Amino acid sequence: MKKELAISVVSSILCITTGVAQTNKPNVVIIMTDQQRADLCGREGFPMAVTPFADSLALSNVWFDKAYTVAPASMPARCSMFTGRFPTATHVRTNHNTPDMYYKKDMLEVFKEQGYKTALVGKNHAHVKGKDFDYCEEYFHWGKNRRDTQEDKDFAFFLNNKARGQYLEATPFSPEAQNPVKIITKALAWAAEQKDSAFFMWVSMPEPHNPYQISEPYFSMFSPEKIPATLTNRKDLSKKGDKYAILAELEDTSCPNLAEDLPRLRGNYLGMLRLIDDQTKRLIDGFQAAGLYENTIFVILSDHGDYCGEYGLIRKGAGVPECLTRIPMIWAGCGIHPQSAPMDAHVSIADIFPTICTAIGADIPLGVQGRSLWPMLIGKSYPKKEFSSIMVQQGFGGEDFTRDEPLTFVQEGALQPNKIAHFDELNTWTQSGTERMVRKDDWKLVLDNYGRGELYNLKADPSEINNLYNKKKYASKQMELLEELMTWELRVQDPLPVPRNRYHFKRNPFNYHFTNEKETL
Repeated sequence: MKKELAISVVSSILCITTGVAQTNKPNVVIIMTDQQRADLCGREGFPMAVTPFADSLALSNVWFDKAYTVAPASMPARCSMFTGRFPTATHVRTNHNTPDMYYKKDMLEVFKEQGYKTALVGKNHAHVKGKDFDYCEEYFHWGKNRRDTQEDKDFAFFLNNKARGQYLEATPFSPEAQNPVKIITKALAWAAEQKDSAFFMWVSMPEPHNPYQISEPYFSMFSPEKIPATLTNRKDLSKKGDKYAILAELEDTSCPNLAEDLPRLRGNYLGMLRLIDDQTKRLIDGFQAAGLYENTIFVILSDHGDYCGEYGLIRKGAGVPECLTRIPMIWAGCGIHPQSAPMDAHVSIADIFPTICTAIGADIPLGVQGRSLWPMLIGKSYPKKEFSSIMVQQGFGGEDFTRDEPLTFVQEGALQPNKIAHFDELNTWTQSGTERMVRKDDWKLVLDNYGRGELYNLKADPSEINNLYNKKKYASKQMELLEELMTWELRVQDPLPVPRNRYHFKRNPFNYHFTNEKETL
């Protein structure tokens, strides 16, 4: 195993070429979107040109079709990416409790220890602060945080006052006013200035998260009548339970014409994805032109997904369906061993940090629960059992709230005057209680804190509407997945603080749980 670690680190060093920054470590760029479904792309069979550049990049590098968030909400997922820890360990299970954040060392600290310059351009929404980076330009869902130009101010006013939740016409601004274009311009400018040291840059798009709005020509690229229909609709809500029904009621309250508007909102969502794809190409092309590409590891992913019309819903909120939990993930650039087919491994956003540690020659800090993907990314052997399944967590905890609880959407902060389709989906009803999900091959099991279960064959039932839980025919598969889920639950119990002085705490260089010396040497 030590031999394998040495090979992986050497591989990182050998990928250095004659780029602008002469260094013995690769640059790292994480390109993150907010709320992107994994399946709306050509490489997964979607028939429209939504992400043509990302598709080509994936097919000539490494990509995953079984990559998952740790929880379908921004802050828990982003905190996990930076720490390699699941929400039960970070204590961040919501978008509002970063003061409770718990970890020993995060990605930003490791980069600084390794002599990297660091930058954030885009949306933050993690526990790290702008001042923690050497350079920071923050953008949120309603424009640039520091509105320096009149265009910044005008666009922010439009987003805040005209398109708070969605905008059903073409946005009356050019694409150059949109967040993704501004973000890439800033990112390229900062990267070009880095002459003397390796750098880490988090390029974080606030889109395709709501507000659902997009400029021409992207607005017309995905006309509603040409978009393939979803496999499910509101008629299927009865099969998904009360939380989905409550979310539908809330969405209909905040968006009275949702059923009528949904096709156009889906078109806007796809348009935002295409704009991001074009800007991702612009970033990669810029790195190639500057001689930086060969010395840079690129990670392209999202924090979680979006219903995008599934079950007649938008945004996120109820449950752990594939459209919310599965995320795109592509690794490209320095040291990556190309594989055109999707990597046969179940991976997590929690695996990003330990992978980067291995790639840049740093130790994986104590308390990290994710696994390093670096051996598989550079074409080396790895224990297959390690990546045979993956788990997702969801829920604030406590008991479920029901529809007859004495709460109102306004009291919850879900509906505010003149802020339709705002941040109303992650609410007391949809997030109460606790759920766990495990995916293994074509099968998926969900269990909540009341013992209510769901079992789906994703190949036969990709939208998860035919619940096979407790059906005698599938008893053996159900038990297999329950054991898998229990193993994951024990596995992600927080190891911090580790035993002190008297006891030893055993780890391996890649944070593997299932190891086989014959496979890893």
